[in-house]
Amino acid sequence: MHRPLPISATLDSLHNAPAMGARAWRDCAVRRIEADATRSADTHLIRLDLPRFPGIMLYLKDESSHPTGSLKHRLARSLFLYALCNAWIGPDTCIIEASSGSTAVSEAYFARMLGLRFIAVVPASTAAPKLDAIRFHGGETHMVDDPRDVWNASHRLAAEIGGHFMDQFTYAERATDWRGNNNIAESIFAQMAAEEHPVPSWIVCGAGTGGTSATIGRFIRYRRHASLLCVADPVHSVFHRHHANPGVTTLPEGCCSLVEGIGRPRVEASFVPGVIDRMTAVDDGASIGAMRALSARLGRRVGGSTGTNLWACAALIEEMAIAGEVGSVVTLLCDSGDRYGCTYYDDNWLDAHKVAWRASADRMTTFLA
Repeated sequence: MHRPLPISATLDSLHNAPAMGARAWRDCAVRRIEADATRSADTHLIRLDLPRFPGIMLYLKDESSHPTGSLKHRLARSLFLYALCNAWIGPDTCIIEASSGSTAVSEAYFARMLGLRFIAVVPASTAAPKLDAIRFHGGETHMVDDPRDVWNASHRLAAEIGGHFMDQFTYAERATDWRGNNNIAESIFAQMAAEEHPVPSWIVCGAGTGGTSATIGRFIRYRRHASLLCVADPVHSVFHRHHANPGVTTLPEGCCSLVEGIGRPRVEASFVPGVIDRMTAVDDGASIGAMRALSARLGRRVGGSTGTNLWACAALIEEMAIAGEVGSVVTLLCDSGDRYGCTYYDDNWLDAHKVAWRASADRMTTFLA
């Protein structure tokens, strides 16, 4: 008969436990992750007043304040709990993940918390500060030249070393409890409760795995809110093309976005197009320009995917204003821009990659003024 583990037990004391120790180790692992979540405050919801658009409020859900600095902290926690409760990982399991950086940083954090080895399979183009952050949290990196190969390379590596491929692209939409349990959608609506327009007209997010958009879209429908969901997607991503035409499932070879963390060359299992009301394709230059303008407005750097979100928000807000509508628009500040100092905030890097961002930055500065 299984007995609950005493609170005083530690993961370290269970790593060498025989036979029944695996169940006890998982109990302790779940407790440790839940305790970490209990210690963590909710992320802030920042209100941005827009004087040029009276009656329309813009809010940023600041996910950069998580312990690992990004929205992916929520996903990593959910993926670890999902894998533990499915008995897929134990005290000696090596965790492997395919990631452009941020998910790997967060999973390295939780792997170290549980005393597990972690290997991130990342594109060789991943920003150096993200790689440093993975290593800071005890993770290792396995580079692949072609970003489209991270998933297959992760499968191969897991098979070679007998590890567990966490596979965020498959399990993101099912690992998170979309009905509630303090998911990001429930948090948004709770924090909006005292605002002038508590039920947002639009919620805007990006799609990397599709897990966040699936959670928000399902929650809106489950709670019967009138809010609409818009997913902002890089131009060089397959998601918006698939949403418009389900027959499109992959990108042409050589088609790739520079915005890390969102957009994919193939449709992933976690992407649920049916819960999305609109998709907006955003050029890389517009994403970077919006990112730069918002950073100047906030007085701190934000990441490129936040710029993608903001560009889509601006289009929606301008439409609302033309239609004489009032209301609120909520989007995500996905991560800090400090990880992109050598890329998106380096003018020489942007010029070398032929990113035309300055006109978009000027336009967004005017929008936010």
